Amino acid sequence: MTHRSHGTGVFRLQDFAACGEQCVFETGVLVFHPENIHLGKNVYVGHQTILKGYYKNTMSIGDETWIGQQCFIHGAGGLTIGRRVGIGPGVRIITSVHKDQGRDIPLLCSPIAFAPVTIEDDVDVGVGAIILPGVTIGYGAQIGAGAVVVDDIPSYSIAIGVPARVQRARKQ
Repeated sequence: MTHRSHGTGVFRLQDFAACGEQCVFETGVLVFHPENIHLGKNVYVGHQTILKGYYKNTMSIGDETWIGQQCFIHGAGGLTIGRRVGIGPGVRIITSVHKDQGRDIPLLCSPIAFAPVTIEDDVDVGVGAIILPGVTIGYGAQIGAGAVVVDDIPSYSIAIGVPARVQRARKQ
């Protein structure tokens, strides 16, 4: 039986499109297509996280961003994560989805649609949250633990639930 792989996920810092000073990669981090990943300064990537770059589009992670352990960060559709963003353990960020071509074609066999995700500066994403393709999370927003973000979240909003809904604005 013949099989192929997308690679081992093992990387060297010089493989990245950009990697700022003092980035930390904990044990078990896997990186795919680092040539399309841009990291700012002082980025922390927790244990067993996967940075899943893609052969096209880019993943950009801003200065002083913290990514918890066991996250899956997907960049196929394009991903921009701002500065000073906190991403809790177990978060999933997805930038593609299979298109529904009707019942005659299994979803797994249907074409893939790509949509970028943007997370602006100073956002906090709670443990286990899922961010789906095409979403923008505005400056200073907070996403609750376990939330599933399917729509844009305005700046300085607190969003919780499945699907995530804005509950209120953050205090001034």
